[in-house]
Amino acid sequence: MAGHKLDEIDRKILSELQADGRMTNVELASRVGISAPPCLRRVRTLEEAGYIRGYHADVNPRELGFEVHVFAMVGLNSQAEVDLSAFEKRCREWPLVRECHMLNGEIDFILKCVAPDLSTFQRFLTEELTAAANVASVKTSLVIRCAKDEPGVPFDVLEARVARLG
Repeated sequence: MAGHKLDEIDRKILSELQADGRMTNVELASRVGISAPPCLRRVRTLEEAGYIRGYHADVNPRELGFEVHVFAMVGLNSQAEVDLSAFEKRCREWPLVRECHMLNGEIDFILKCVAPDLSTFQRFLTEELTAAANVASVKTSLVIRCAKDEPGVPFDVLEARVARLG
């Protein structure tokens, strides 16, 4: 288990930063119970090791006019690695695609898309996504509402597992 390599302080740092990435290093150090200089060293080490991928603001898409949220389930004609990689590359180029996950099972990829309106999404769907090389099928589901959108990982579950295994 990768999280088991981290000590309790590192896990506390990650948990606190996941909840509030804007806090100062002094506040973070206080919350995890160490002084500021070693806290900053630990944060930098966690960043360099890839545990912290970045910092960002959690913007509200609807407030910015992105009213349409859609999940698109994509089936490909070929699942050869070169074709899978080519599709992933193409997804990274489409601004409306916010997430792209390769799946095991009946569908090859699920895409989370946002658009300002239905006609914009429909244009993307017909002119770009379904027209893309190797795309065999696309099924879409329009999001009516979101009941939960929790980024990151549940640190309480991680701590319970570490305690059980440790």
